[in-house]
Amino acid sequence: MKRICVFAGSNPGVNPAFEQVAQELGRELVARDLDLVYGGSNMGLMGRVANAVLAAEGKAIGVMPTGLFRGEIVHTGLTDLHEVGTMHERKAMMNDLSDGFIALPGGYGTFEEIFEVISWGQIGIHSKPIGLLNVAGFYTPLMEMVNHATLAGFIPAMQGDLVICESDPAVLLDRMRDYKPPVKLNKWSELEK
Repeated sequence: MKRICVFAGSNPGVNPAFEQVAQELGRELVARDLDLVYGGSNMGLMGRVANAVLAAEGKAIGVMPTGLFRGEIVHTGLTDLHEVGTMHERKAMMNDLSDGFIALPGGYGTFEEIFEVISWGQIGIHSKPIGLLNVAGFYTPLMEMVNHATLAGFIPAMQGDLVICESDPAVLLDRMRDYKPPVKLNKWSELEK
């Protein structure tokens, strides 16, 4: 792995641990000589992880649609900033630039981004590791929902390993480094019969 895409909230959240772990993740990326790829904002957890990477003299690469370019949002101190036309182009470029994905706590946008790369992994568009940084149990309800969907027959059991969930950035990155994609990616249970 050379570059990790981080999806994160454009707000900092109410728990100080969210910001602390975002900064810890940024420092850990640099310690492992991994570049950050992210949405390009200076706001919220997005800005915190980028600032931590830059403060540790790492590389932070932003990808932002032109429509979101506003002085108070776009991070002007990045190593590289790619301007794209749409959110679809943003996500495609972030995927192309990255060797793995991590979701910090966030809202609708973060959920949508991480679920898209999980879906892409499920159908074989990529075989990159995908991690949830479960700060203060933030992603525990989501993992319970994934387990519920698995038990209900909507997610094949062998695909539960598509997502790595850890509370410590170093442990998460270790597991992502050692990730082996599921051997069988058939998502259609009816084809098993």
